Amino acid sequence: MSKLRIAIAGYGNLGRGVELAVRQNDDMELVGVFTRRDPSTVKTATGVSAYSMDDALNMRDAIDVMIICGGSATDLPKQTPELVKHFNVIDSFDTHARIPEHFANVDKAAKENNHLAMISLGWDPGLFSLNRLYAEAILPSGKTYTFWGKGVSQGHSDAIRRVDGVKKGIQYTVPVDEAMDAVRSGTLPELTTRQKHKRECFVVAEEGADLAKIENEIKTMKNYFDEYDTTVNFITDEEFDAVHNRMPHGGFVMRSGLTGIDEKTHHMIEYSIKLDSNPEFTASVLVCYARALGRLSAEGQTGCKTAFDIAPAYLSKLSGEQLRASLL
Repeated sequence: MSKLRIAIAGYGNLGRGVELAVRQNDDMELVGVFTRRDPSTVKTATGVSAYSMDDALNMRDAIDVMIICGGSATDLPKQTPELVKHFNVIDSFDTHARIPEHFANVDKAAKENNHLAMISLGWDPGLFSLNRLYAEAILPSGKTYTFWGKGVSQGHSDAIRRVDGVKKGIQYTVPVDEAMDAVRSGTLPELTTRQKHKRECFVVAEEGADLAKIENEIKTMKNYFDEYDTTVNFITDEEFDAVHNRMPHGGFVMRSGLTGIDEKTHHMIEYSIKLDSNPEFTASVLVCYARALGRLSAEGQTGCKTAFDIAPAYLSKLSGEQLRASLL
């Protein structure tokens, strides 16, 4: 059976993660990396060739799935609807409130051009979304809680670095243990944003900067830190480079539910992940869903799909018989 031919659009942390993940799947091969930069300046981790995005259309007959590795803020809303006109595509669009809008745009372009797309894949949205669906379908009487962290928030870290006087900055989202314990107790607590998470910031300040001013500006920043208990730690360049040079993340999905004639029997569903590298794990999710996309495309399906639409067996390279014998 021929291998699934994968291409990468965009070569940042996520694109590099996809490149490494494809190597672990012997039913796939990487065609190349497509970039908006000068390809001659891009050094890939495995030596796979880099091409200009302008060359992608000339190679579309050699590509089964294009994995788009741009950012959700400005890249993916434009790139995914455009690229699906020419390729079967997959992305990790993660702006939850805008997923319905993104889905509609991609679905329209995909159907008009007889292609297939999968959007918003990764761990949240993606795997966490599936766990919320499973848990709420199984326990319709109850509450669902999602906790993120401990992990690096790239958006919040970027916001810190934009504060005057900040040379380097990183922010960790940290779930509050007391809030998770309250959920596990079965009391179905109502929790505020501040009660669920706290934010820890580590900052290298410019020489002579006003540290008190920086701390106040971070803690009062609207839409980022003002609704949380936030700690700002000032550290040296050396400590920052030695300790804060990775991109860990993780989180929990919990469903506290009740059954029985009087709904007094408590059940707890809990799913968690702990990641040393957020982009490498997200890339691994994208790659296994690319396998499903290839299979569905071969069946003639078009339009846009999400994690909710994909049967688990389509993710594995094992046959149905093998899955039933080894995992069921």
